[in-house]
Amino acid sequence: MICKSAYPLIAALFLVTWTASVAEPGDRLSLHTRRRVEISPGSGVYRVVEETRGWDAKRTAIVICDMWDQHWCKGASRRVDEMAPRINQVVQEARKRGVLIIHAPSDTMKFYEGTPERELARAAPEVAPKTPLLRWCNLDPQREAPLPIDDSDGGCDDTPQCKTGLAWTRQIKTIQIQPGDAVTDSAEAYYLLQQRGIENLIVMGVHLNMCVLGRPFSVRQMLNQGKNVLVMRDLTDTMYNSRKRPYVSHFAGTDLMIEHVEKYLCPTITSVDFGAHEPFRFSEDTRGQPQTIPPPAHQSHPASFVVVPFALHVPLAYLGSRLAMTRAR
Repeated sequence: MICKSAYPLIAALFLVTWTASVAEPGDRLSLHTRRRVEISPGSGVYRVVEETRGWDAKRTAIVICDMWDQHWCKGASRRVDEMAPRINQVVQEARKRGVLIIHAPSDTMKFYEGTPERELARAAPEVAPKTPLLRWCNLDPQREAPLPIDDSDGGCDDTPQCKTGLAWTRQIKTIQIQPGDAVTDSAEAYYLLQQRGIENLIVMGVHLNMCVLGRPFSVRQMLNQGKNVLVMRDLTDTMYNSRKRPYVSHFAGTDLMIEHVEKYLCPTITSVDFGAHEPFRFSEDTRGQPQTIPPPAHQSHPASFVVVPFALHVPLAYLGSRLAMTRAR
């Protein structure tokens, strides 16, 4: 076991090791991006554009946003718990290829005080940003349309809704923090990127309609600093209550937020680009899977059933928004 008093020295050694290798090219990441482009200005009609981008792994960082050990909303905690193993697999692969891993569990820095990974972030010299880095960056109506989901009630989809509060103490244990990683929840993330000449950022974690967009280390603010940003769309979630506008399932609400990001902010990718066989999907997301109804009691054939397509459970107005060519709300 390493004595805590040795943590700053170990962190300094990590820093020296990185500095010695930062100028060398890393693996070439092949990233299959997706974005939505307006066909003509003001038309409100978008088409899906898929492209393959090549990024130098040594010029790339992954930010894991607010994957806490516990959330005040039980449903949110359950989904974090289910998603965390896939995130851990992705960062293991990315780390091997030379990508910097930044763990950003906000409001829990006291837990990591004195660790090499925390000291690594703190050691990055402060530099002047292109625009001020804020504790929170709100939606800019000049850049984004209003969010497509109503999260005004906090977004808990449980019945009854859970009581709000500060439930988290650290990042969920499933996502391993390894030597050479960094831990921060502030502008230190930007200072670290600048120190290492990193221009590319992949953001994953929760929640897409809140912290993934607004935190100082996340999408809006890193875009404001001129970074190349991607969101890993299968490794995120939203705080959305399906009993609020636009009255669709929780997971359909998350898809609407992903479309919002692809239209107004940045492209997205999936964990397949880091070795997964298929994109991650929550076990509770049963959309597209056949629904079966047991045969009535008077029917004698035990194999009889009725297949109910998923579409029958979805409002027709929502189905229109699923088209590749979508009209902006």
